[in-house]
Amino acid sequence: MRVLLVEDDELMRRSFTVALERYGYEMKAAADGLSGLELFRDEEFDLLILDVMLPGLDGIGLCRRVRETSLVPVLMMSARGDGLDVVAGLEAGADDYVVKPVDTYVLVARIRSLLRRATYAPVPGPERTAGEGPPTEGEVLVFGDLTLDTAGMEVFVAGSPVALTPTELKLLLEFAAHPGVVLERHTLLRDVWEYGWDGDSRVVDLCVQRLRRKLGRDRIETVRGFGYKLRR
Repeated sequence: MRVLLVEDDELMRRSFTVALERYGYEMKAAADGLSGLELFRDEEFDLLILDVMLPGLDGIGLCRRVRETSLVPVLMMSARGDGLDVVAGLEAGADDYVVKPVDTYVLVARIRSLLRRATYAPVPGPERTAGEGPPTEGEVLVFGDLTLDTAGMEVFVAGSPVALTPTELKLLLEFAAHPGVVLERHTLLRDVWEYGWDGDSRVVDLCVQRLRRKLGRDRIETVRGFGYKLRR
């Protein structure tokens, strides 16, 4: 797996590069946003790790530029975990974030989780309208004007294809597996983001917001005090 790391701190950039290479990842690194964007455009990567605070083009701007042409998984790194950087990064299209300083094992766990989402491939199954019992892998499910092909990993709204990031698609699949059922945020953090501990529910809220922009605001309903559900 090829990983692009964009980090302006030289010591941290070298440390992360060496550590991730030991885990078997092929690493490329850049010290600023514009150099990272150039590398991204010239080569193919399986995952991007972007620091928020970068000279020139910052990590949030870089993430937006990446999302103009690619659905590659993006992991943001922020030194201010409770600041607006996290929200801005997730709104820009990042799939997840970690707060610096971060232990290598935590970083590797987040990378593995993102890559599993990006390579998820269920087996083919029959076409079926949603709501006829529990959905199974590989079906084509229909929720009003929303069609979800879980074998081809394709999503359509009113017949038009919709591009989703791996995390957005995994979240939609989780909703589709439980149509009409309220899913709590901590459940989604566990089953979609694979957090084995209490995570930041903002990643769920902001990913749901991105899905609503792409699928229609009424498709995923907020149940205040509990979580979200997909309307049948």
